[in-house]
Amino acid sequence: MLPWKRALRPLAALLLAVSVATTAPAVAATPAAPPTAVTAPAPASAAASSGWNDFSCKPSAAHPRPIVLVHGTFANSVDNWLGLAPYLVNRGYCVFSLDYGQLPGVPFFHGLGPIDKSAEQLSAYVDRVLAATGASKTDIVGHSQGGMMPRHYLKFLGGAQKVNALVGLAPDNHGTTLLGLTNLLPHFPGAEDLLSENTPALADQIAGSPFLTRLNEGGDTVPGVKYTVIATRYDQVVTPYRSQFLSGSDVRNVTLQDLCALDVSEHLAIGLIDRIAFHEVANALDPARATPTTCASVVG
Repeated sequence: MLPWKRALRPLAALLLAVSVATTAPAVAATPAAPPTAVTAPAPASAAASSGWNDFSCKPSAAHPRPIVLVHGTFANSVDNWLGLAPYLVNRGYCVFSLDYGQLPGVPFFHGLGPIDKSAEQLSAYVDRVLAATGASKTDIVGHSQGGMMPRHYLKFLGGAQKVNALVGLAPDNHGTTLLGLTNLLPHFPGAEDLLSENTPALADQIAGSPFLTRLNEGGDTVPGVKYTVIATRYDQVVTPYRSQFLSGSDVRNVTLQDLCALDVSEHLAIGLIDRIAFHEVANALDPARATPTTCASVVG
């Protein structure tokens, strides 16, 4: 892809964010409590028919922990995981996914509400999964916001007692500059207020936001949880891409191109279709049975 075309994507994302913020008051003028963390009926049935979100699934001795998949911004519990969820189910895991961060009157596009409230939805969903499966802990795999938001759950909501590992695919752990485009927001009067008031998750994810400052104070990690970050050099949404990486004990930071120089996945592809990234996710979930991730992993 030509560099100028790649640069247009974050610009489009920023414009879309502002557009959503300016239209959101029409559907969210009356404040409402965030919906409970349940999967909407249609997506749930679609996912269950594909082998995940099956609450009768019992973890095996080989894979004793259920997997909770956490989608990214503007995504949902099905569309984000049409590639990875079946990949993990076919490897013997019990796999679940939730919708979170819903805005009133905005269907399908989730992950837009306040991130601390989304973490509360994740907490309730993890409890539901653990109760259904009988497991004592789960593993969490998240894409973009979904790889960062669970850290609030781990740090502030007691999640560290219920989670063995957190795997983030292109997570915005330290926010994003959108290739510097967030620096333009002050030049658009009212844009920052619109983001904060109507699509809070977008404001929370800007590098240096109050939410991220609190999240990262005192260290990136909490004891007892294993962390894996899988990033791509071609990420055009969470920038700079190395801001995704974590510091602390039990952390493994991975750049896809160090595993396969031919991998050209960007921010969306790494979570949606990249089987090289999926193989590395499987390694992180089961390190005792890990095998080298290479370009050949695309057919694994």
